[in-house]
Amino acid sequence: MKTKFDELLEFPTVLNFKVMGVACDELPDLIIAELQKHTPGDYTTKIKPSSKGNYHSVSIPVRVTSKEHIELIYKTLNDIEQVRYVL
Repeated sequence: MKTKFDELLEFPTVLNFKVMGVACDELPDLIIAELQKHTPGDYTTKIKPSSKGNYHSVSIPVRVTSKEHIELIYKTLNDIEQVRYVL
């Protein structure tokens, strides 16, 4: 990816990732499990259902250490089958 995260941020920093996916009970657990592989820690999530209840938006703050780390997290979260978007 060609991003400018390294020019815009000072590392380490905490970024709030918003993950939108299919409404299922295991979505937050799947997201946290993937994050634990690359950034072990304690995570708290905020879950907001869509107006029709088909999707959930999961917000989660993550401590990142580099541009490459951010890109790895985006890719890892996008690879979860139930996830539709990562912002």
